[in-house]
Amino acid sequence: MAEVKIAAEPRTEFGKGAARRVRRAHQVPAVIYGHGADPQHVTVPGHELLLALRTANVLISLQLDGKTALVIPKAVQRNPLRGTIEHVDLLSVKSGEKVTVEIPVQTEGELAVGGNLLEHVLNTLPVEAEATHIPTAVTVSIEGLEAGASILAKDITLPKGSTLAIDEDAVVIQVVSAQAEAADEAGDEAAEGTEDAAAEA
Repeated sequence: MAEVKIAAEPRTEFGKGAARRVRRAHQVPAVIYGHGADPQHVTVPGHELLLALRTANVLISLQLDGKTALVIPKAVQRNPLRGTIEHVDLLSVKSGEKVTVEIPVQTEGELAVGGNLLEHVLNTLPVEAEATHIPTAVTVSIEGLEAGASILAKDITLPKGSTLAIDEDAVVIQVVSAQAEAADEAGDEAAEGTEDAAAEA
């Protein structure tokens, strides 16, 4: 997994007004926590952070007051309209330390019947991994799967050093028959029509 270096500065002003000033300067308010230490309030460059967060569970080498701290993003608050980052919580980690994270689930291959639908019950998979070796994603083969087939958490091959942090029998992906889906939609429409007719009566 890639490590990204980002410079940070201590933050001493708080409140909505101070946060707005930080964002106008193209910085993002952030809080570093972990290992039982008091939360540390900092600001980080908005553009550099945005680029780093394109990688899931990115490991960030934070340069602060002449020291280096390894952190991973744990909670990111974005502006719902502009998509810009409003605030980020960063978890302090150490080499060799185990952390629980959610990694994206990717698929490869083709279903046995093209009209069938692939349903991602879980888009991410909770795993425990070494903080400095967090997988970027897991890839699952759906080649030849037919309607009714399911892929459970225990069926997924995890990268070396990672273990499941979820019930091994949890359904991650399932294949739904296109005909069954169409029948469900028709049933829903019929039910809505009956409700509308009853309301009009």
